[in-house]
Amino acid sequence: MTEPVSKDAVEWHRVAAAEQPPEGRVTTVTAGRKTLALVHFDGQYAAMDNRCPHQGGPLGEGSIEKGKDGACWLRCPWHGWDFDPLTGKPPGGHEDSGQEMFPVETRSDGVYVGLPPQPLHIRTSTDVVAETMVNWGLKRVFGMVGHSNLGLADAFRVQEEAGNISYIGIRHEGAASFACSGYAKLTGKPAACLSIAGPGATNLMTGLWDAKVDRAPVIACAGQVQVQVFSPFAFQDIDLHSAFAPVGKFNQLVLHASDYGEVTSLAMKTALVERDVSVMIFPDDAQTLPAPDAEAGKPDGRIVSARMAPPGGVIEAANKKISGAKRPVIIVGYGARDSMADVTALAEGLKCPVLTTFKAKGQIPDTHPNAGGVLGRSGTPIASWFMNECDLIVAIGASFSHHTGIEPSKPIVQIDFDRMHLGKSHAVALPVWGEIGETLRLMKNAKPARSDGVDQLKEIAERWAIWRREKQRRLEDDRGNGINAASLFAAMTKVVPPDAIMPVDVGNNTYSFGRYFEPCGQRVLMSGYLGSIGFGFPAAMGAWAATQDFEEYRGRKVVSVSGDGGFGQYAMEFTTAVKYEMDITHVLMHNGQLGKITKEQRAGEWPVWQTSLRNPGFADFADSCGGKGIRVTDKADLVETLRAAIAHKGPVLVEVMTDAELV
Repeated sequence: MTEPVSKDAVEWHRVAAAEQPPEGRVTTVTAGRKTLALVHFDGQYAAMDNRCPHQGGPLGEGSIEKGKDGACWLRCPWHGWDFDPLTGKPPGGHEDSGQEMFPVETRSDGVYVGLPPQPLHIRTSTDVVAETMVNWGLKRVFGMVGHSNLGLADAFRVQEEAGNISYIGIRHEGAASFACSGYAKLTGKPAACLSIAGPGATNLMTGLWDAKVDRAPVIACAGQVQVQVFSPFAFQDIDLHSAFAPVGKFNQLVLHASDYGEVTSLAMKTALVERDVSVMIFPDDAQTLPAPDAEAGKPDGRIVSARMAPPGGVIEAANKKISGAKRPVIIVGYGARDSMADVTALAEGLKCPVLTTFKAKGQIPDTHPNAGGVLGRSGTPIASWFMNECDLIVAIGASFSHHTGIEPSKPIVQIDFDRMHLGKSHAVALPVWGEIGETLRLMKNAKPARSDGVDQLKEIAERWAIWRREKQRRLEDDRGNGINAASLFAAMTKVVPPDAIMPVDVGNNTYSFGRYFEPCGQRVLMSGYLGSIGFGFPAAMGAWAATQDFEEYRGRKVVSVSGDGGFGQYAMEFTTAVKYEMDITHVLMHNGQLGKITKEQRAGEWPVWQTSLRNPGFADFADSCGGKGIRVTDKADLVETLRAAIAHKGPVLVEVMTDAELV
């Protein structure tokens, strides 16, 4: 049996009120960081290590029962192992060392337990992991602490207390991975999401796929069961390595013999360089291994500039095709988001329109003379008109999705940093491989000769005037079933700050946003290729975190948009926003149905079936969470209500009662 701790070298901790627990009972108490089973039996108190030596069962949740021999025993609630209530000794037949015991004193104000001074923290395997992540620039972790990630969670705690990272505890792991995706799409920097084994890990999948297909760097850190119980029948054990294989560009178990700094460096480098998802899986028993001398990884000497450029002959060929076109258009995609000054300069020289994919909405303000709006299903008639009339498409950082509908019969000069995207769906007239900004600067320096191309600026203004007149007519639509989408986004166009960050969800709310909202500098985030409903609000949490972590985003407002279907998927994360005092204004279009699916059923001549929703009052819900909720039923109130909501410091939910048909 372990020798009792001496009273001469302890720190005393009050663990219970006087006469607690009652006679004949045991309870779980915490002294410092130590969890104990506190026993009150036969008029005496005893405190012992709470972990049963069998499988770690919590003795403080057990009971004191009389055995066959007539003696009373403290019985573990998991598998019935017995211990003397006052000495911690077993009756024999299994572990004979007994439980570690600690001195107890009863005082007038309660029960005290003496513990040795807290030992100095011994650097662990996951401390090395967390230090390496910090060295590579990690600033934010979203996750849920649980039984199979406690060692890794403690390593993140150490880094947070040192001021190196910030942690946000979410309500659902899916929200953590979506928040990381939104954070990474905005900043280009990875955030980490933390989960337990089994269901916690599988909950990460949707947000990770969202990040993967939209080329956003994310680090997934999944706890796992102990190595010794890897099997198809262990509790919460699934083959996570196989489960994450399709989504993780980097996908590794971190085991007892792993080089913790190196494996973490490879995970971070893969996420950053490949703009992809890295997965690290941590068996429970490999998270707390002593590693006092292990070296943390660093990025020094391991990252190079991505400013690659095509050879001069390709630049010359691109300039020749562009300068020879009479009515060129530029179609810019999300991949060009960091090179828009160069894109705009090219368009201004050509006096041609810049059309954007939906994912690239807002990368050029609609107020710019060359802006031609969004192309495709979520777009405007302006963009489609110019694409139809053009004699050359210059596609820059665009992925040619079916949603966008870039016309393949037109001659196309395509510029992209990813060779797989060049001519991905069909042959193009000239594929140009290079970092977009560098390529455009080289083209500009080559001073292409402009032929007799048309000055399309006047046509752009005319087309905008036609579309705005149509939008103005739609503002008057009213069937008596709620506010029309055109009115909502007209109001948002007036009041959302030009530097706001705007995560949007999936559904009719997104189509309406694409069609009616006119960005003037805002940064838009969306679930692009995956198109996952529920993205909007968790991504807003990620965007808010970025405003805290990076000076370039500090002070920028986060204004997110969703429908009631999307918000309902992660509605409880509003309490997360309240807990961390997130400055988010969330605009929720409440129409009581999955409106886009209803529309698709009708378009396909299906009967409308199972798309209605039973909703709470979302504004009241927001108030009950401790935030601010505002309900709008009259379009005349939209501008002032939205202005007040955006001015409010903290999480606000603006519930707009909308007509599902007027989208």
